[in-house]
Amino acid sequence: MTKLQINDIAQENQSEISHGREYAAVLLAGLILYFISCAPGLLWQDSGMFQYRVVHNEIQGNLGLALAHPLYHLLGILVKAVPVGEVFFRINLISAVAGALAVANLFLLVRIWTGMFIPALIGAMSLALSHTHWLHCCIAEVYTLYLAIFLAELVVLLKYCKTQRVGYLYWLGLLNGLSIANHMWGSIPLVCYVVFVMVLLAKKKISGGNVAMVFLLWSIGFGPYGWLIIQNMIQSGDVAGTISSALFGNSWQSNVLNTQLTAKVIKENFMFIGMNFPTPNVLLGFVGIFALFRIRSERAFGNVVLGLLILFFLFAFRYTVPDRYAFFLPFYAMVSIFIGLGSWRLLRWGEVLSGKRKILAGLMIIFALTTIPVYAVLPGAARKMKVSLGTARQIPYRDEYDWFLQPWKTGYHGPRQFAVEALEVVEENGLIYADGTTVYALLGAQQIQGLRPDVTIVPGHGTVNNLDGYGEERIDELFREHKIYVVSPVAGYCPEFLLEKFEFESVGVVWQAVRDGER
Repeated sequence: MTKLQINDIAQENQSEISHGREYAAVLLAGLILYFISCAPGLLWQDSGMFQYRVVHNEIQGNLGLALAHPLYHLLGILVKAVPVGEVFFRINLISAVAGALAVANLFLLVRIWTGMFIPALIGAMSLALSHTHWLHCCIAEVYTLYLAIFLAELVVLLKYCKTQRVGYLYWLGLLNGLSIANHMWGSIPLVCYVVFVMVLLAKKKISGGNVAMVFLLWSIGFGPYGWLIIQNMIQSGDVAGTISSALFGNSWQSNVLNTQLTAKVIKENFMFIGMNFPTPNVLLGFVGIFALFRIRSERAFGNVVLGLLILFFLFAFRYTVPDRYAFFLPFYAMVSIFIGLGSWRLLRWGEVLSGKRKILAGLMIIFALTTIPVYAVLPGAARKMKVSLGTARQIPYRDEYDWFLQPWKTGYHGPRQFAVEALEVVEENGLIYADGTTVYALLGAQQIQGLRPDVTIVPGHGTVNNLDGYGEERIDELFREHKIYVVSPVAGYCPEFLLEKFEFESVGVVWQAVRDGER
């Protein structure tokens, strides 16, 4: 080994040590922010479902394989076993830790790519303080775990492009397999990676044996999801149905493959994007795209990153589900990368503009922090202007403006308060018909915290669907034997046969079914 090679290795090792310290500092800052912001217990809707599934060791669920998210639930089961603090808070913290890792991984990516600290910090702050990422770091969800793994994929891909060490491609295979085992989003970058690897193979930069090793490691990471697919194929004998379930879930194929957009959807999509980057720094993203074409090294990596920006944007923009705002998250991560790249380019211009670099850096950091006061005042402003959030009913102990528009959930006990009060007001052996938003809070309070075991909770949602046993054919008998309650006597949140047969009167936070003359 020559003296020059030894010096290069020494410089690389010193650089990695420096990056490691900076990475640790960013990670610690993210952990503190999201730990403080994290919801302390029971949650609504899908987050409540994830809590319920983790507590009951349910790896697959009942909404189709695409919504199984086995890696997340396996990790949740491990976290559940740690006997420290309330179990629901521990489950929520998975998102907080994963979200902090995602921010740190984005920092490291931009740091390595640009060689500068401030652009990496700006990019990391852009993701960390964006509305949808911050929100999902505070509740039980699978998205931040996906982002943590995905951004790690991009780090090792960049390292390969810089060093040509095939070991980084092995890591890429393993990480992408893990990401798909957590969420089907991982299949989008997989397409880019396959093209990238095939080009390397065609140019003889890697061997067939290297490709085989990448595939083997990908298969290991993909294992938890692959096992569910194989198991379902064997049990059902329906190969085509199982593949459809793995790609789309039970009933979301039309949403995933949607190609039609309305003016309302387009308007809402741009509002989602604006809410996540309410800062002048968003303009740096366009500068970053321009800068990408000026970077001569790592051109292949730049092409992959630009391709992912476009693919994630197109996927989310024409996706039509009620909570589609969350499906922009990978796109927001890509935007944050380009904001970091744009700040790098601006600082390079700052060197020419009479040394204005420190001023520019300070302004960009201040702009990145402006999202905090924006989110602090946004709920009140929207409430005052009577902005419609598209909700069809009000849930007790959940202010829709605060819940949806303010990302932090510090000290928020709304689901627990609702569940405790609902279980307290119903009469002995009562039946509560609950919707998917509220049922998991009720079940968590009852099954985990031991409240009112005499009450029967009747949902029609996924994992806990027992509506068939309490359906229309038995409702007259049930009405004679029990007091019947619903959470919301509103179409879409209450079985239709109950709305047709009964009137409802308010009893605390729930509604009791009554008939004329029987009040």
